Amino acid sequence: MAERRRKFWGWGYEDQGPNPEQQKHLAERMAKRFGLGTLTITPPPTESELNLRAPRVSPPDSLKSICSMSTYDRAARSYGRGFRDVVRAFRRYYPNPHDVVAFPRDEHDIVRILDWCDGAKIAVSPYGGGSSVVGGVEAPQDDRFRGSVSIDLGALDKVIEIDRKSRAARIQAGVLGPALEEQLKPHRLTLRHFPQSFEFSSLGGWIATRSGGHFATNYTHIDDFVESLRIVTPTGIVESRRLPGSGAGPSPDRMFIGSEGTLGIITEAWMRLQERPTFRIGASIPFPDFISAAEAVRVIGQAGLFPANCRVLDEGEAFNSGAGDGNEAVMVLAFESADHPLDTWMKRALEICADHKGRVPKEEMKTRTDTEATHEGAAGAWRQAFLNAPYLRDTVVAMGMVSDTFETAITWERFPEFHRRVMECARDAVRRICGNGTVTCRFTHVYPDGPAPYYTVMAPGRRGSEMEQWDEIKKAVSDLLIELGGTITHHHAVGRDHRPWYDRQRPEGFARAFKAAKRALDPNAILNPGVLIDP
Repeated sequence: MAERRRKFWGWGYEDQGPNPEQQKHLAERMAKRFGLGTLTITPPPTESELNLRAPRVSPPDSLKSICSMSTYDRAARSYGRGFRDVVRAFRRYYPNPHDVVAFPRDEHDIVRILDWCDGAKIAVSPYGGGSSVVGGVEAPQDDRFRGSVSIDLGALDKVIEIDRKSRAARIQAGVLGPALEEQLKPHRLTLRHFPQSFEFSSLGGWIATRSGGHFATNYTHIDDFVESLRIVTPTGIVESRRLPGSGAGPSPDRMFIGSEGTLGIITEAWMRLQERPTFRIGASIPFPDFISAAEAVRVIGQAGLFPANCRVLDEGEAFNSGAGDGNEAVMVLAFESADHPLDTWMKRALEICADHKGRVPKEEMKTRTDTEATHEGAAGAWRQAFLNAPYLRDTVVAMGMVSDTFETAITWERFPEFHRRVMECARDAVRRICGNGTVTCRFTHVYPDGPAPYYTVMAPGRRGSEMEQWDEIKKAVSDLLIELGGTITHHHAVGRDHRPWYDRQRPEGFARAFKAAKRALDPNAILNPGVLIDP
């Protein structure tokens, strides 16, 4: 039986994604929406069309059995899965592929691979699920290295040990989201971390990039779940002590959470788990405008109700996802628990919505003990659009559209003016660069002190210039985000794409300290050069 293969050029498996009829229908909708002629759908690249540079280095005999230099393996790991990555793949443009892909079977193999690369001046990029959208898995453009190796951690995919009493598990870093949850399910436990990339992203990747999960409040970032870490570096293994909390100096875990593969390769983690939810309640509440809905979210966030979902979709975002008619903003609100019914929590949240012009359901909301509450109505429509987005993005690229996102976070008192100026800047850039297009916004996460707004751009592209058009739009809005005091990324990570703005955001003293840590752990700077800091 043939092995099911992932696309080397885009999201998902080769047998997944919209079929030709669905692609045609989507192209017709896009053409009508933006007043375009017939949109031609470019066929995706095939392996035989690629002409990759010959590998510049070859693994030693002792590692050849766990290494590959095939076209497919190298191409599949030379880009992430962001808009820029898919555009380059459709152009059949792979000027700087990794030379070797290594598939370690265990931690000892990782040590051996790093020893080889460190001694031979070869750059290394850790690879989990490959879902980076910020250039985090690419080979460096740096002639100081003889070559580059992508280390695929997919074989480190086990839940090794479960401490049911403390509700924690020791887990290998290469496990992808679905396989992790499948191994925890018999124990009635869950990590409860579901980023949009969940299907094709790994535990180690979540930790290395400070991933944000699907849930909007309380436990949102992967940081909250890390109990201890084990990391392989070129100078040795670093392992933190497993504790529920500690005041013993700066946290050793925090130094590696968000380090994006620049300080070491995460191989294992003890992670805090949750009981699997059994009680759920959900509702969708229309608001006359986005700012009214945002103010309701602020009050809910500061009330300590901790909804599992508290997304706000602006009028355009609600329309695009099928959750609204384009004239109202929509709040997707849900609570869940493994311990108790949630009627009281929902009742109070709806009272807050009503106080801020929300049109709350007339019928009394009741807790359910199944998943129906999250799969119906506007909430269900939004959820399905959320899960389908990565698959549809590949088709949108194939028809020559510019389609990407940027996300940030800002405190509540600055949000209204911040949002107004960001939307104004983004819309102006889209009109100027693409002629026309749309910019929409939703909240992905909500904190007592501020929201994480997530902006989506959709616009007609010029064939052959789509990536450059997006880069120009991205620069305009990113410059403004930093000027207004927001973060360049809330949960997408820094990678190489966000480096210019990350360098402006981080304090200079911290930059010096981080570089010193890099020199101590990776003195030859082979680990992900160009990500976060330069060698």
